[in-house]
Amino acid sequence: MASIQGPALFLAQYMGEEAPFNNLDTITDWCRDLGYTGVQIPTWDPRCIDLDQAASSAQYCQDWKGRLEQKGMAVTELSTHLQGQLVAVHPAYDILFDAFAADKVKGNPTARTEWAIEQVKNCLKASQHLGLTSMVTFSGAFAWPYANPWPPRPAGLIEEAFSELAKRWKPILDYADECGVDCSYEIHPGEDLHDGASFERFVDAVDGHPRACINYDPSHFELMALDYVDFIDIYHERIKSFHVKDAELVRSGRTGVYGGYLDWKDRAARFRSPGDGNIDFASIFTALTQHGYDGWAVVEWECPYKDASVGAAEGAEFVASHIIQVTEASFDDFAGGSDPQMNRKILGFD
Repeated sequence: MASIQGPALFLAQYMGEEAPFNNLDTITDWCRDLGYTGVQIPTWDPRCIDLDQAASSAQYCQDWKGRLEQKGMAVTELSTHLQGQLVAVHPAYDILFDAFAADKVKGNPTARTEWAIEQVKNCLKASQHLGLTSMVTFSGAFAWPYANPWPPRPAGLIEEAFSELAKRWKPILDYADECGVDCSYEIHPGEDLHDGASFERFVDAVDGHPRACINYDPSHFELMALDYVDFIDIYHERIKSFHVKDAELVRSGRTGVYGGYLDWKDRAARFRSPGDGNIDFASIFTALTQHGYDGWAVVEWECPYKDASVGAAEGAEFVASHIIQVTEASFDDFAGGSDPQMNRKILGFD
């Protein structure tokens, strides 16, 4: 066994127009001062990284990485959540998801898909240049509008959706294998990969591809009433990245999992700052450690109540307090080694 690394912070929710959040150098100084030792990078934000240059130049990546290392900071993973989302978009979401695309491909779903695939591949190459082994992303979705089967789904609809999803992702996964980098999909409502069963369906559709992996985020499982510790026991071999995000599902007679179209603060299912929700992180860190996960624990902060800066500061302490320093000895080692003859005597064989 090995210890989980951390704490780290996903910068996507923190980049902004005001200092210190408006460039990589100052925001990583801020993270370091809070106690973080790593950052996860949103590659769609040019203030964090020039993705095209990172894909084309190993030297750029070494220089970029060196700036972080001089501060005592590490990059945990590069993220393509937004670009991965655009690999597969149902027409119902075309207008809304165009906001995530480059201006040159907006309004053109075919060009947008090609651009998104190129972006994800660029991130895989950049990850290789940086010596990273996992990229976090979304799968996108064709079948999500039909997750709740009313009206009844036509026979073969879901199979066709996953066939097309696999057709788009399989070449990316093959390229990921060439780069030596896992595609760690965040299992997430709104994606076709939104629980264990849908992830299994996807893995089957891409012929069990070894690079089809998981970014484990228990907050989404809590909101879906899915057993997030059992999920680790089932899928631990595919878990390559880890988001520390808390959540709560508060039962009432007024609204439930779907939220009644309410704002986040009024929903029954809502994200919370680490330690403020209902998730049993002690069990999660134990299960991940038990199964040999030695990647990073990355705080992804989302909360409708608490100030983001307070959440970041508390998140660093929260993760640090949950990381298990793995023992090199067993607590009962004092009992001594093996004596076959004594064992036979104890069992009454001699």
